[in-house]
Amino acid sequence: MTSAPGRRSSIFTRLLRHGFTDPSAAERLLDSDELAPVRSDPVLLDALGQTADPDLALLGLVRLLEAQDGATARQELLDTLIAAKPLRDRLLGVLGASEALAEHLARHPSDWQALVTYEPRDLHPGIEDFERGLAAADDPVSLRVAYRRCLLSIAARDVCGTIEVAETAAELADLATATLRAALALAEAAAPEDAALCRLAVIAMGKCGGHELNYVSDVDVIFVGEAVDGADEDKALRAATRLASHMMRICSETTVEGSIWPVDANLRPEGRNGPLVRTLASHLAYYQRWAKTWEFQALLKARPVAGDLRLGEEYVRALQPLVWQAAERENFVADVQKMRRRVVENIPAAEIDRQLKLGPGGLRDVEFAVQLLQLVHGRADASLRSGTTLDALKALAAGGYVGRADAAQLDDAYRFLRSMEHRIQLYRLRRTHIVPRDEADLRRLARSLDLRTDPVATLTREWKRHASVVRRLHEKLFYRPLLDAVAALGPGEARLSPEAARERMVALGYADPASALRHLEALASGVTRKAAIQRTLLPVLLGWFADSADPDAGLLNFRKVSDALGKTPWYLRLLRDEGAAAENLARVLSAGRLAPDLLMRAPEAVALLGDGDGGGLTPRSRAHLEQEILAAVRRADNAVQGVTAARGVRRRELFRTAAADIVGSYGTESQPAEADQGALVDLVGGAVSDLTAATLAGTLRAVVREGWGDTLPTRFAIIGMGRFGGHELGYGSDADVLFVHEPREGVDEREAADAAGKVVAEMRRLLQLPSADPPLLIDADLRPEGKSGPLVRTLASYEAYYRRWSLAWERHALLRAEPVAGDEDLGRRFIELIDPLRYPADGLDEEAVREIRRLKARMESERLPRGADPKLHAKLGPGGLSDVEWTVQLLQLRHGAREPALRTTRTREALAAARTAGLIPEDDAAVLDEAWVLATRVRNAVMLVKGRAGDTFPTQPRELGAVGRYLGYGPGHAGDMLDAYRRSARRARGVVEKLFYGGA
Repeated sequence: MTSAPGRRSSIFTRLLRHGFTDPSAAERLLDSDELAPVRSDPVLLDALGQTADPDLALLGLVRLLEAQDGATARQELLDTLIAAKPLRDRLLGVLGASEALAEHLARHPSDWQALVTYEPRDLHPGIEDFERGLAAADDPVSLRVAYRRCLLSIAARDVCGTIEVAETAAELADLATATLRAALALAEAAAPEDAALCRLAVIAMGKCGGHELNYVSDVDVIFVGEAVDGADEDKALRAATRLASHMMRICSETTVEGSIWPVDANLRPEGRNGPLVRTLASHLAYYQRWAKTWEFQALLKARPVAGDLRLGEEYVRALQPLVWQAAERENFVADVQKMRRRVVENIPAAEIDRQLKLGPGGLRDVEFAVQLLQLVHGRADASLRSGTTLDALKALAAGGYVGRADAAQLDDAYRFLRSMEHRIQLYRLRRTHIVPRDEADLRRLARSLDLRTDPVATLTREWKRHASVVRRLHEKLFYRPLLDAVAALGPGEARLSPEAARERMVALGYADPASALRHLEALASGVTRKAAIQRTLLPVLLGWFADSADPDAGLLNFRKVSDALGKTPWYLRLLRDEGAAAENLARVLSAGRLAPDLLMRAPEAVALLGDGDGGGLTPRSRAHLEQEILAAVRRADNAVQGVTAARGVRRRELFRTAAADIVGSYGTESQPAEADQGALVDLVGGAVSDLTAATLAGTLRAVVREGWGDTLPTRFAIIGMGRFGGHELGYGSDADVLFVHEPREGVDEREAADAAGKVVAEMRRLLQLPSADPPLLIDADLRPEGKSGPLVRTLASYEAYYRRWSLAWERHALLRAEPVAGDEDLGRRFIELIDPLRYPADGLDEEAVREIRRLKARMESERLPRGADPKLHAKLGPGGLSDVEWTVQLLQLRHGAREPALRTTRTREALAAARTAGLIPEDDAAVLDEAWVLATRVRNAVMLVKGRAGDTFPTQPRELGAVGRYLGYGPGHAGDMLDAYRRSARRARGVVEKLFYGGA
């Protein structure tokens, strides 16, 4: 049927105005014979324009009319559609929002009549109403048809706004309950002999149990079975298992009418590995002895729904007391910490920002927070024991466990996000939590939520706003009421009782809740601007502290820093306004003793943690550090002042390096933890080595300037040895050095030697003077003749000694020699002197190799501390630093003359060069590198956590946990960390045995 040009233009414009995106296709559909009686009726076009997707609604209507059984049925539908606004709104609303339900109506064209009735009782049907709707079903196929018919009525009232999102979710749960009952009845009818043997109760869990089901969701259940009087229990349980399995298949299997939804029983004791049906006594025994915290969290939503309801009630009564005792269990805090660390690794990267459920600021954040607070406080307050998220949130706010304003914002955000989830699933009745990317899908979704002006942009803005609210409040939900409780501002507000505040602090990992609450009171009480800013900052900071192994230390350290800097105008402003500063500070203050100790000695170093002019956390170059230190020495009145300034710079830069290491190891909300552990090791080793070299250069300049003016009577150079020369210093490392001098022309050798000796003595003294800055210990024991030899020698003396007397261990030690301070030309000539020794032209003969192996074996047996576990000793244990370094250094001694790339003082660089040269298989090189990096990380972690150097894992649980967090292991996984270290070391030792002890 062709339209005149003028009329067509008019219809085309009207269709656009009514929200059609394909007016040409819509015009063809309107011209179809089925719509001929109502084509010109403006009511139809207006009603289509009010739907989420007018094009989809029109197409669905034409298909429904085509499917009607004859002209009479078609006319009845059209007449009712035009005359009855409730039907019109419901039917077109569904057709415009759900392609899947439109297909159902096309297959079952009389089902539209389920939407005609508009009695008050139809507005909020309950389980009994749905049971009546399913009563005629006598097989799985007819059950699916009846289920979709009932679903049609829920969806119609949902899209028309007759019921809001919580009511929709509750009705979906009631429909699921009725469906489970119908499915169980079918299973029992198919096996009456099984039904006669047992009592079977179906317990709904998850969203179904909580009366908050989605349109398409797994229905989580647990089965409880008992024998009827006189029946054998084993036979009864087998019968109950058959009934339960059949019931699950009736709901889950795909038929010509599709499936209903999967029934998931994996929340049962032992999950998939456990029996499908247990007796009540067996359930109780499991939960009393074996259940984990998450299993009690799941039981918050347990609700009997089908089968023997009296048995189901007995199950709930028996287990509820255990649920409310979960917060007292030994591992509750560790379990909570694990659960609080959002698991997003399994979400594809392309989906994480579009995940409504699991992504940051998603539905799971709200649900988890509410459930955790229920577990903590529900034992003492029965009003909190609701399985429904929004009801529980309301009760938490009423009791003062959550701030009222926070609860209201979360309620609003949760309703919006659940509405989005419902409408996304309703479109094709598929289980998904992903926000679509397609423009048409987003437009339909937005219009279904009544966002009609610039729908896609408005939807995106509102979604991001609500997700941001959830993300921001997720942590504050736990902590803000604690501040309200201690700050006691504003009368009339419900507040946490002291006991409730204590319980919450314990549940969140604080070992000394009384002290923690005193710190909060000191920080947040009062009406000053400072206290007001602290009340804004602390809810988030407390969450970051609780994410560490020692929240108490984090909070105490924050109070100390705040006390020291509280009157400084920039401090709180920095934390409030600079995105990274507050989180970086929280990580640093709760990661161990070293970084907070360095910070407390000069709290203004907090500025380094921000994004602004403090230089951030990137370590400064050696040239930059030397320039700053030498300038400070020039300004100083004497050597003591100059070295004090140099040590102050060293302390500040040690803090900068430690903070960068901690933040890189822990990660932040905006930046994940550094995946390359070797990069963190290289960062620390390079930064601390450069800093030590710059400090020695400044100290040397200060001593020479005070004693001799601009020029020392002898040229003087400092040679870095060991880890210092290798750019691999840790936080607690001494500076291994050699001192070399060369008298200037015309200067008496004795005078020169005396001056050089005085310089060394004064440098060592000044760098160890008691002060607020950590001392720098200089170790010259690797010099010729060791402790028996002179501290400083001339270049000629070194040459004579090495020519006549050098031992294998000294040649070995010289592999790490590198000039670090003083006269550059003298340092260069020292390296030229020792190169033939450490890279012999003919390599090593067998006797020299055997001597090195004997030295290594003797060191292993003599230097390992008594009582230490060798397998966990990061330096001297099998597969530790010593093993890897001696293996690499033996390759350097043997092949360095022929392979220039091996002539480096750095272990990892030499190992890579040996691999490239084919001297070590690639797999073996990777094993050694991994072991060396891990052992170095362990030593750095011990120093950061304990504040003093160590080569073994701590024994105190909190310290061990902190080392684990630094190494990337979550709460409760210290054992996994130790096992991983042992495996790494064991593999490395195997390579060492082959290459060092057995290699040719």
